[in-house]
Amino acid sequence: MGTKWTQQRKKRVYVLKRPYVDEFLQRMGELFECILFTASLAKYADPVTDLLDQCGVFRARLFRESCVFHQGCYVKDLSLLGRELHKTLILDNSPASYIFHPENAVPVVSWFDDVEDAELLHLLPVFEDLSQAEDVYTRLGELRAP
Repeated sequence: MGTKWTQQRKKRVYVLKRPYVDEFLQRMGELFECILFTASLAKYADPVTDLLDQCGVFRARLFRESCVFHQGCYVKDLSLLGRELHKTLILDNSPASYIFHPENAVPVVSWFDDVEDAELLHLLPVFEDLSQAEDVYTRLGELRAP
């Protein structure tokens, strides 16, 4: 019988916050029940979310183990939330993440480090409008129409 040794190392990581994320989260928390649904592992995403969501906007957190592995991608199956889908939205930068429910999606452009980015600020009126909709499918269809 051998002895198993494990070492835990603490590493310092730096995370940049997208411009206007604090204002965006605060407003979303006023308008909606917000749930974090990420394909990231909890051991990475949980501490970042703790720092990001200091006002407690997220009522629940779902990580990779809550996703469905489908055709090489982690997909967020909104039906697992137990919510009425015609009143459920997903904001995501990866269309592959919401392929089961594209009609519920509000796409967001990926962000890396552009300090001039205002994507979340521009999305505020969209979500304020959607918060009044009885059926997000109808309203999103209208917003997507040319």
